[in-house]
Amino acid sequence: MSAELAIARVYTRALQGIDAPLVTVEVCLAGGLPAFAIVGLPQTGVKEARDRVRSALMASGYDFPRAKKITVNLAPADLPKYGARYDLAIAVGILIADGQLPESAAASREFYGELNLTGELCGVNGILPAVLACRNEGREAVIPQQNQVEAGLLKQQQCVAGIHLRDVVEHLQGPQRLPNIATQNNPQTDDNQLPTGVGDISDVIGQDQAKRALLLAAAGGHHVLFVGPPGTGKTMLAQRLLGLLPALDEEEALEVAAIRSISGTAEPHHWLQRRLRSPHHSCSAAALVGGGNPPQPGEISLAHRGLLFLDEMAEFTRSVLDCLREPLESGEVTISRAAHQLTFPARFQMVCALNPSPCGNFDGTLASIRASPEQVNKYLGRISGPLLDRIDMQVEVLRQPDALRQQRETIPEPETPKWRQQVTEARSLQIKRQGCLNTDLQANQLSTYCRLSAEHHKFLVTAIERFNLSHRAYHRLLRLARTIADIEGTESIQRGHLAEALGYRALDRLLSHLKSL
Repeated sequence: MSAELAIARVYTRALQGIDAPLVTVEVCLAGGLPAFAIVGLPQTGVKEARDRVRSALMASGYDFPRAKKITVNLAPADLPKYGARYDLAIAVGILIADGQLPESAAASREFYGELNLTGELCGVNGILPAVLACRNEGREAVIPQQNQVEAGLLKQQQCVAGIHLRDVVEHLQGPQRLPNIATQNNPQTDDNQLPTGVGDISDVIGQDQAKRALLLAAAGGHHVLFVGPPGTGKTMLAQRLLGLLPALDEEEALEVAAIRSISGTAEPHHWLQRRLRSPHHSCSAAALVGGGNPPQPGEISLAHRGLLFLDEMAEFTRSVLDCLREPLESGEVTISRAAHQLTFPARFQMVCALNPSPCGNFDGTLASIRASPEQVNKYLGRISGPLLDRIDMQVEVLRQPDALRQQRETIPEPETPKWRQQVTEARSLQIKRQGCLNTDLQANQLSTYCRLSAEHHKFLVTAIERFNLSHRAYHRLLRLARTIADIEGTESIQRGHLAEALGYRALDRLLSHLKSL
């Protein structure tokens, strides 16, 4: 190597979906006209690192090699690089190449962080996937202090956090080592404690069938649609479903935390809690399924392992709703762009609320509405048949004046903890029996775990033909009947379980009745 040529290699990681591919930052100091160039497919935010790094090094009291030609290569060159997450790695690389730090300082470490003009370290998004990949490689991760709580979610990680560039340099030089980040203790979940902002199921007056549907939906992970006029409690019921779901286990929580880390919405202090996402009906397809440049996770990925609540479902654009069809089946969404393709997990449980007509007041008779049958058909037609096929339960939520006449003289006892215990037991039974929830049973598993007698099979097929349902609906009815049997503590599916599952087809009956008007 020429005496006028010095090269340093420092490791960091890019952000590509929920993955964190390794990036080698190669810094070359050479003679010639002074210059500072960054190559390796950097986007605008990465190119601006030249000014941030120069100012941060000088403000921190280190020499900046002004009289040399600086070339920074971010390898691999075909991987797009976004954001300011490479600032710290570039600064350390310059110091090593200039001889201000030993080459061994970066040999077994990875560096992440943005630098401001005074040399302070700023937090970056997507730190959790990066630290996880770094741990698997056996390296030490050097990160901003703003990200230390998030990084502490990982067990057995080798991670240190600094406030300023000087902290990092002193750590690399040896005398003043940064302490390792302590692993957070998982908070003990209380079965009687509801998630923040979630009410008890006893708050809902009446609506016994809808409450029963919530119990089944939570126990088997089924998607549910509430159909009824305004003010009958559809939204309240949907929000109570979150309180019936058990807390996430550690593996599931890490998946959710990684997605939130990428999107910049990480909540390390409540990372075991499931979340309810409720996008407005005016949201675009990109906001719902993900998009942008670089692609970011959408609402369905932010609802991973939680609930996606679509209120006023028919007000969503049909093309937006149809974007949900593939993720509902596969549990993931793939976003394709000209330069690259990213896949985000999207295994969510969908709960929807729908008015049965544009005016809201339709109970099956023309006297109850201010819209014509054609207008009602057009309104409900915004929801495609293939999407409805993927919703296991369609529950009618009608007005119940008798329930309102019953004045409550005492505060009702909380019901959610008791129901959540039932849900937890039913889910444990399903995992032990088949390794997944009933809603995730594959078609080739149904004959094993949802076997019917000849008489019960004939009953179900007759009902399918009468309601003109699809083969997919047949499979979903079997899964739902399996959940009903689990809640009832029955080993095999009985005719009553099939009949109850068929009773949760309110919109199919409504559309059939509408055609006869």
